[in-house]
Amino acid sequence: MSKKRPFSKDIVLLEDIPGVVDKIITKMRSDVHDVMRRYGGVVGVSGGIDSSVCLALASKAFGPDKVRAVMMPEQDSSPDSEMLARELCGKFGVEDLHLENMTPAVAGFHCYERRDEAVKRVFPEYEPDTWKMKIVVKQSGLFNNLPPLFKLIVIDPDGNEEEEMLNATDYMQIVASSNFKQRSRMSMLYYHAEAMHFAVIGTPNKHEQEQGFFVKYGDGGADVMPIGNLYKTQVYQLAEYLGIPEGIIERTPTTDTYSAEQTQEEFFYQLPFDLMDRFWYGFENGYSPEEVAKVMEETPERVEALFLNFERKRKTTEYLRMSPVRDYYQS
Repeated sequence: MSKKRPFSKDIVLLEDIPGVVDKIITKMRSDVHDVMRRYGGVVGVSGGIDSSVCLALASKAFGPDKVRAVMMPEQDSSPDSEMLARELCGKFGVEDLHLENMTPAVAGFHCYERRDEAVKRVFPEYEPDTWKMKIVVKQSGLFNNLPPLFKLIVIDPDGNEEEEMLNATDYMQIVASSNFKQRSRMSMLYYHAEAMHFAVIGTPNKHEQEQGFFVKYGDGGADVMPIGNLYKTQVYQLAEYLGIPEGIIERTPTTDTYSAEQTQEEFFYQLPFDLMDRFWYGFENGYSPEEVAKVMEETPERVEALFLNFERKRKTTEYLRMSPVRDYYQS
């Protein structure tokens, strides 16, 4: 059995990036062509780093003529996303690019109405047509082994912000309503995949998978997930190697879910990805809080609380990673 490496800040860095890329594209090609018997891949592109790396990998695995890129904005989406997605596809020679306006589909589920109903219970003065909103997580409990507390922020047309803590009922209604967006996009991707006899290429990274930052049967619905075992730091390493446009690499990762701009850090992770990667690596690879704390310039007590927080998050989101339970009767 190989000896575990001493913990360091560089421990998450990939040493052989070309070799990792080759392994991923070889497996993608084998899984899609040989196992699934599909001709190519469909990727939902948003101008984000994860989907951009997946499109680049797919173009190398299948050839750009066997990749269909689908942009799926809705009324709350950033206008930058389409511009960046088009630049990305041009860079990798993917000409089969489709724009699908998801607003009518999402509105058909009454996504916005259901969401705004809950928002107005907290802020009766909120006007959906002119105000913006988002949910953020209160960060004070991250190193104290406390569950997250969520706040609702609304912004009026003059830029004035108000915030209130969310109770469980309103929080769950806002999130459940917003999840129509990801589930509608999943359906659209499978339409394109089935029309072309292609596979759907999922874009979640390791943190999204392991911590449950995805929507079940939404962005968690895919046929292959080429970066599902990669830390965000490693995704950025692949992006640099593959030549992802600088505008995408430099863009702050966002959820692109709510009408107000919201980073992934403020909604879910509570830490910048460069710190999150290293703490999570220590947690899942069995390093002691003392060893991690020394390298990360933290106290062992705070790191131990953070590890317990990670464990709670993984356990409470385990159902998201489960396949449907079917073993109720065996004839």
